[in-house]
Amino acid sequence: MPGPRGNAGRNAAAAKDYLKMGHPWRTFTRLMGDLFSHYGVQYALIMACILATVFANVRGNLFIQRLIDDYIMPLVHANPAERDFGPLLGAILGLAGLYAVGVAATAVQSVLMAFVTQGFMRRLRNRMFGHMQKLPLGYSDTNSRGDVMSLYTNDIDTLRQMVSQSIPQILTSVLQLAMVLVSMIYLSVPLTGVMLVIAAVMVLLTKVLTGRSGAHFSQQQKSVGKLNGFVEEMMSGQKVVKVFTHEEAAKRDFREVNEKLYDASNKANKFAGYLGPINNQLGYIGYVMCALIGGALAMTGATGLTLGALVSFLTFVKSFTMPISQVSQQLNSIVMALAGAERVFALLDERPEGDDGRVTLVNVTRDDSGRTVESQERTDDWGWKDPSDGHITPMRGDIRLDHVNFSYVKGKEVLHDMTMFAKPGQKIALVGSTGAGKTTITNLITRFYDIDSGSITYDGIDIRNMRKGDLRRSLGMVLQDTHLFSGSIMDNIRFGRLDATDEEVKAAARLANADTFIAKLPDGYETQLAADGAALSQGQRQLLAIARAAVADPPALILDEATSSIDTRTESLVQHGMDELMKGRTTFVIAHRLSTIRNADCIMVIESGRIIERGTHDELIALKGRYYTLYTGLKG
Repeated sequence: MPGPRGNAGRNAAAAKDYLKMGHPWRTFTRLMGDLFSHYGVQYALIMACILATVFANVRGNLFIQRLIDDYIMPLVHANPAERDFGPLLGAILGLAGLYAVGVAATAVQSVLMAFVTQGFMRRLRNRMFGHMQKLPLGYSDTNSRGDVMSLYTNDIDTLRQMVSQSIPQILTSVLQLAMVLVSMIYLSVPLTGVMLVIAAVMVLLTKVLTGRSGAHFSQQQKSVGKLNGFVEEMMSGQKVVKVFTHEEAAKRDFREVNEKLYDASNKANKFAGYLGPINNQLGYIGYVMCALIGGALAMTGATGLTLGALVSFLTFVKSFTMPISQVSQQLNSIVMALAGAERVFALLDERPEGDDGRVTLVNVTRDDSGRTVESQERTDDWGWKDPSDGHITPMRGDIRLDHVNFSYVKGKEVLHDMTMFAKPGQKIALVGSTGAGKTTITNLITRFYDIDSGSITYDGIDIRNMRKGDLRRSLGMVLQDTHLFSGSIMDNIRFGRLDATDEEVKAAARLANADTFIAKLPDGYETQLAADGAALSQGQRQLLAIARAAVADPPALILDEATSSIDTRTESLVQHGMDELMKGRTTFVIAHRLSTIRNADCIMVIESGRIIERGTHDELIALKGRYYTLYTGLKG
């Protein structure tokens, strides 16, 4: 294990690398470009309000000199009987009017800033979620849900703080700094020189400490994502954790992940925490030095510094050091926000799932001459339409794989020279050991992944020429791992076809034999589900997934262990509904429970990405090969 010095060296190097990368500035300009492209007018008004507020405050402070030198001191030295307070009252009323303008500008700024911030965050979240829907399945397979969730929560919140607080505060501070500096030079050049030396030290320290904290803030954001992912994983697998009494190990693993987050956060905020106290103390030192030197100059009158000018200058000293402290504090927030923005933009920059297909799925009917033509109404017949020539190929469900090779990771082939076909209306069963490549075949047919070589055709059309949405719409799927959404049972079944009527939903439930248990629920089809339908048994959830596929009424089906979670008694009820659902449809069935596929038209036995046997149930049993072994548990 590396010692403390080794860790410190790595942390310092990480901070330097972070500053050298150039990503923060590019990320910032991109973020601001997005912001101004939609809210440029509002942000310009916000900047105008900031300018008005700062001007009012600076002008008010500068007025102190005239208040003392031109109004108060003459009144002090004047004969009491001859004192006229009218000019003083008028000046004070004018100052009050100036401050009123500043207050109004601040109020307008607050309202506009709330509108811009919330609107920008809404647009950004919509962009993120919309883009995520376009990403290939591989993105979900390689990124934990907790890490993705942290983009929408923690990272977005840091951006909200940056847009609504940090940037306006920095704009305010920079404007205030510039106006105050001009005012201070006007009041006293020597005293301004003293404060510029103090300011130079503050800027140098700010740069050093911000650089140190930057790398740790970036690591903090990543660690938050990992922590969220771990918690989400443990929550979803809590039953497994308890069954295997893994609680202590889970706590130990959590402490390790949490320790990394603590380490990054502690170091980031430690360096950031130094800035405020150090800059404040330097500000106090500057104030004391200016008071001493300014007092001496005012008493001697060598530089023409008056009492009013000194009081006004000392007021500006606080206004001069405070912006530097505020900028240093907000810079840390910006660094942390930019670390989150880089993660958000990394998501938005993920390459969306390509779709260069042109052939679409349409409802068809026959005209008077018997030709297949497109129908604008829903029919029971489907066809593939090529927009280039308008030709429609009747959908029959003929799916063929011809010498297909595929690898998830380049160089590690999963399917080898796979050739198989399903004739229209056939029920094709895929069996084999876990990891043999059965689910991979269905992933390729649906184009969740694209093949390396070979071809897959659907009714004689290469599926790469089909629009992915239309291809997938033609392939109803029931997966082993069901997923139910928050909402009613009716809505969850209707997810298969959003325009389905209530009666069509109930008919689909009856087809899947889900209607029986739904009727026994307190609110029937309006029963609300939450937490992925945790209140239902695994078998009931599977029945709803089958009903969802039934209401979609797809031309072809893929059933991936669709009855694996259903008990034997329920299976007999479901099988009839499944048979009705599969009638007239080309169906691919993946099953470990081989009793459910005895009536398949063709059974493919797959091992290590190759088809080693094919035939009907009786033919394969007679062969006494791998299928015989799987079915009987005996060696052939």
